[in-house]
Amino acid sequence: MQFSETDLKQLSEKGVSKEKVVDQINTFKEGIPFVHLEEPAIVGNGISRFSDTEGEALVAAFEAVAAGSDLLKFVPASGAASRMFKSMFAFLEEFDVRNETFEAYIQRTKRTDVETLLERRKEMPFYRNIQERIAGKTMSEDEEKYLFIKEMLSEEGLNYGFYPKGLLPFHSYEKKVVTAFEEHLKEGARYAETNGKASLHFTISPQHELLFKQEFEVARARVHHWTGIDFDVDFSFQKTATDTIAVDTDNKPFRNTDGSLLFRPGGHGALIENLNDQNADVIFIKNIDNVVPSRNLAAVAQSKKILGGALLKVQQQIFEYARLLDSGTPDATALIEIKTFLGSELNVRFADSFEHFSLMDQIKVLKDKMDRPIRVCGMVKNEGEPGGGPFWVRDQNDNISLQIVESAQVDMSNTEQAGILKGSTHFNPVDLVCGVKNYKGEKYDLLNYVDAKLGFITGKTKEGRELKALELPGLWNGAMAFWNTIFVEVPTVTFNPVKTVNDLLRPSHQGE
Repeated sequence: MQFSETDLKQLSEKGVSKEKVVDQINTFKEGIPFVHLEEPAIVGNGISRFSDTEGEALVAAFEAVAAGSDLLKFVPASGAASRMFKSMFAFLEEFDVRNETFEAYIQRTKRTDVETLLERRKEMPFYRNIQERIAGKTMSEDEEKYLFIKEMLSEEGLNYGFYPKGLLPFHSYEKKVVTAFEEHLKEGARYAETNGKASLHFTISPQHELLFKQEFEVARARVHHWTGIDFDVDFSFQKTATDTIAVDTDNKPFRNTDGSLLFRPGGHGALIENLNDQNADVIFIKNIDNVVPSRNLAAVAQSKKILGGALLKVQQQIFEYARLLDSGTPDATALIEIKTFLGSELNVRFADSFEHFSLMDQIKVLKDKMDRPIRVCGMVKNEGEPGGGPFWVRDQNDNISLQIVESAQVDMSNTEQAGILKGSTHFNPVDLVCGVKNYKGEKYDLLNYVDAKLGFITGKTKEGRELKALELPGLWNGAMAFWNTIFVEVPTVTFNPVKTVNDLLRPSHQGE
């Protein structure tokens, strides 16, 4: 692959190496293989379910250790809200209030989601704000419906389609309206607090930085008044060096009309770089749009502390075993104990040939299996939500491990693989607690535990020309492929995503 001097200058300015671009082009040429599912992870086989007594013990374990630990809540928050309003934008383009009734429009387009929003608009957290702005400006009910959506989305109005999800009103309490960002502060105060201060990190888009900082100043004061907790909040952007090269249909670099190389954002998997920059002992990860009203905060906090307790409990045992292996040569009994622990508590599967290894080779394998970052992932019962799920997966080296798999990674033309996918009982809500340091307190370089072969290739167009784009391995998918993984069943009350604006009408998002 030959690059011009202009190309090399562009790569240098982006902080992307020539070697990385060549690797990405080779990935396009080779394609990305489907994952090989062995079986779904279920309760009793890959997913743990704790009794009330066990849960209380884990909460106590978390609270005992957390007081002296550096805790952080990490929230991917750069997603734009425009996709939330897709049908509403279409309504503004399609509906001519002067020449068609709203009822006729719905019959013609079958956009029942638009009909639902407008029929129930009084239940939306932003209803009062919009109504105050459009009061007295309409002559009919149909005009009011049209103007309601227009005020919500137009640049001259509230312009919600421009904002990131984190800055949209999600909940209302009497006369107070609260954004998703503020709800994350309230939640973080419940389980990410040490010595009266909770630390949160949000990954955002550069164009929204000032808006987030302004919202923080308002939300911090309100949540501090309510909780007595102060906050240490910072922000980061997806790094331009994680952008990926686009190629044409012949797998040659796609060039813009000015001849420059086209790069595209690498997807949420790029955030492994931002996560790698954090230095906390325990890191909670949760998406920006998954928040609950205040009445459910206690249940969410309890669940998070159970996950945190599960992490700290297994981590403490790992640290003891790691010290033992580093201090000398343990006897065969100790090795059996460690191997049993790794299998039962960390879901590690060993090759049949392990029993025939020499003592030193067994120690080497055990050290390798333990010396990794750990993630404890909440899993909710599958109730039809789109997205990934927990599975036992066999990789190209015949290693079997627990992974979070998206349906796009599975060969649906393979009847057996499709059947395994459909047999999943649980769903990934993006509810993780991570331990990223070894027993010496040294942080792992998380980039060493990414499976680069688990990305995604998608078809796109630009200026009427077809291209292929590459998404990096997802943050909780391939970007954590070589972590130690524990799946734990969590209550459905902890999972309340907002993918479309109408999700705010769910009972789980209605205020007090």
